[in-house]
Amino acid sequence: MSSPLERRSFLSRLGLGLGAVLVQPFQVFSKAQTPPMATPLIFKIRPLGFQWETLDPFLFCVHHEDFFPKGNAALGPDPKLFEGRHMGQDFIVKDGFRMYHGSTVPGFPGHPHRGFETITVVRTGLVDHADSMGAAGRYGNGDVQWMTAGKGVQHAEMFPLLNQDKDNPLELFQIWLNLPKRSKMVQPHFKMLWSESVPKFSVASATGKANIEVLVGQLDTHKAAATPPNSWAADTNNHVAIYNIHLEPGATFKLPATAAGVNRSIYYYEGNGLQIGAQTIAHYHAADVDAAQVCTFKNGSESSKVLVLQGRPINEPVVQHGPFVMNTKEEIYQAFQDYQTTQFGGWPWPRYDQVHDAKLGRFAKHADGRVEEPKG
Repeated sequence: MSSPLERRSFLSRLGLGLGAVLVQPFQVFSKAQTPPMATPLIFKIRPLGFQWETLDPFLFCVHHEDFFPKGNAALGPDPKLFEGRHMGQDFIVKDGFRMYHGSTVPGFPGHPHRGFETITVVRTGLVDHADSMGAAGRYGNGDVQWMTAGKGVQHAEMFPLLNQDKDNPLELFQIWLNLPKRSKMVQPHFKMLWSESVPKFSVASATGKANIEVLVGQLDTHKAAATPPNSWAADTNNHVAIYNIHLEPGATFKLPATAAGVNRSIYYYEGNGLQIGAQTIAHYHAADVDAAQVCTFKNGSESSKVLVLQGRPINEPVVQHGPFVMNTKEEIYQAFQDYQTTQFGGWPWPRYDQVHDAKLGRFAKHADGRVEEPKG
């Protein structure tokens, strides 16, 4: 296991990295959206960076896309490629990839969370999960992992380079979904939504086809698997949904309206020439739209991909510092104190950058010892 000195050093770098890359320290905000009197379809268009701005009840979304090379016996890249990197804090793309907080294997070694949920959607590649509850897993290629941090959990998310004879591309979204005050101190919960169980359907138009994945929530008759029990998404009246939509060249698709007062954002992360309503959206831009109106996508001559995040706002104060998201500064101070005292249950794994046996396929081991594998 890593030494205490190495652990303290990593946590120090993690705090700096999260503060600089993911959140602004002690940022207090409410992102309930108030539409103007005459409601247009699109409220706002904005460019996307590494961290995507989101609307309440979401906290942020990060789109990771790395073109990792062949792996070695340690499931990492050739150490010769480490030259010129800020190891342990490597967020700048070099040679097509980043190491993030990893020093041997890319990824995010064990770190704490409290007060929200992580939803990790892996489009390409595989991720190794380990946490302080004793849960573990390897998932990807369309799988979704949902973790309720609640009162506190440590977890690691590593990106093992399992292929030693070919490259290891990785693409994923990590989405932070807030918890309301009443649920911030619930027991942690770990859930896998396997790709085989994700509802997928296609809608044909005269000029092309739209392929839709219902990752969270419901769209028409297509309903995703149940959420963790204490999630804001567990109440269907909150209309929390995550859709991934792939539009073929020339395709048209109408995203149905949902309830008034729900926030909906469209993230255009691949392609060029997409129209939302009558307005063209530039590549790698987001549009906040009126969820109470039908949203019509008209694609251009290239394939396009969009991620849709929607949900009823929680409308509570948010105080966010590093890996903790609470309602007051005092609760943030308490979170740091509790973590220093309890380590949120400690770390039951031999290393903080835990990776699993290279021979294993996709699996999930739950805190109660139950092992789950995808069906199909």
